[in-house]
Amino acid sequence: MQTGYYASAAGMVTQFNRLDTVANNLANVNTNGFKEDNLIVGDFMRLYQEKRDELPNANNTKEGAKFINRTMARTPQIVDAYTDFSVGNLQKSTNPLDVALSESNLFFVVDTPQGERFTRDGAFTLDDEGFLVTKEGFKVLGDDKKPISFTTTDAQIIIDKNGQISTSVPGSPNLVKNKKLLIATIDNPKYMQKEGDNLYKVEDMKRISTAAESGAVEQGFTEKSNVNAVKMMTQLIETNRLIGMYQKAMDSQMNDMNRDAIEKLAKKA
Repeated sequence: MQTGYYASAAGMVTQFNRLDTVANNLANVNTNGFKEDNLIVGDFMRLYQEKRDELPNANNTKEGAKFINRTMARTPQIVDAYTDFSVGNLQKSTNPLDVALSESNLFFVVDTPQGERFTRDGAFTLDDEGFLVTKEGFKVLGDDKKPISFTTTDAQIIIDKNGQISTSVPGSPNLVKNKKLLIATIDNPKYMQKEGDNLYKVEDMKRISTAAESGAVEQGFTEKSNVNAVKMMTQLIETNRLIGMYQKAMDSQMNDMNRDAIEKLAKKA
């Protein structure tokens, strides 16, 4: 079996995985607060250019040539994955319960059956009991770690830059303080794991802290996805073409080269 066949097959599998990621990004291009996912594919030439001064063998030697040939024979593979947590565009809304975060690495905290989870999607609403909830029905937590609720007399809801909620007093133009949105931050966003329903979980909750004075809360705005649709479409086309190229390479390895070898051997025999 030719080693080139294995390399081509591995390359195709890598591109299939990349295709899944690109397709998921495109599917969520209109999802509020969605963050783009990306993959890093192992590429010997890139690694060589970055680390050539640290290679274990000197250049222009037999040992160096053997090292390079062995490394280039390795199959391409996904070596890392990451999420781009940059802030998406903020879109003006007429809903006072729509809230956006204008800085990265800040998250709303919601209560789910699996425990506390984090989200950038601030398109909130009220349920039948008056609790502030996400579109999926998860209750939004205040800084006291309890769900935020409103009464039927709360005709006006004001949320300041730090997430402090104030509501109207019946028969008076004055406002009174309600609860304050719990805004969380993490020491390193790479520990945020996507869980579905536009939620994130963190295994080690000690990494989480409260951003009490974030100054990043924007009432009447929703944060759109940070996915660049044009870039994703380009990557989609590129990935499909690479899959086709790997398929042709596999076909050449298994069919054309083997057929030529068999014919030449048959003639010699």
